[in-house]
Amino acid sequence: MSEAIKPRIFVALVHYPVLNKQGDIVTSSVTTLDVHDMSRICRTFAVETFFVVTPLESQHQLVERMVAHWMKGFGSRYNPTRKEALTSTMVVKNIQEAGKKIEEEVGRAPRIVVPDAKPFPQSVTYDEARLAFQQDEGPYLILFGTGWGLERNMVKRADMILAPIDGINGYNHLPVRAATAIILDRLLIKRHED
Repeated sequence: MSEAIKPRIFVALVHYPVLNKQGDIVTSSVTTLDVHDMSRICRTFAVETFFVVTPLESQHQLVERMVAHWMKGFGSRYNPTRKEALTSTMVVKNIQEAGKKIEEEVGRAPRIVVPDAKPFPQSVTYDEARLAFQQDEGPYLILFGTGWGLERNMVKRADMILAPIDGINGYNHLPVRAATAIILDRLLIKRHED
């Protein structure tokens, strides 16, 4: 049996500042598959807004065109569940813009939560994070990095860094969509032993 907890959660898929394979700070490309799947994942877990973060105007146009297709175009009639999933998807230029939109909506700035594939001394377990969510409804903005992850100083400045997802054999380089689903499930669904 499981029980959902109800903090105010927002998610951002960050395309800048992120790292490339060599550790350089870059802007990664938006993929429509990420936007579709992350929107569906966020809708499943009652995330209030899913932000696609990119400073590139061409990428804004791509996301806006895709969302319009599924919200108003042929896609809205072809697949109404996709339309429902995309109702809370928004593209913004940077993380600060996402934070400002949350503050305008909720009345307080969000606490920044960052998952990372590497452990940090201040990393918290999912049980600890879930307890924090139960004690303070937020808002919380969970940042998911693309490429090879968020720029390191951004991770270190987060209000909460989540422990890495442990696999079975030490390999934990998950696609961002899979990591998002696992993390939201672990944070928002409290499991009870039968």
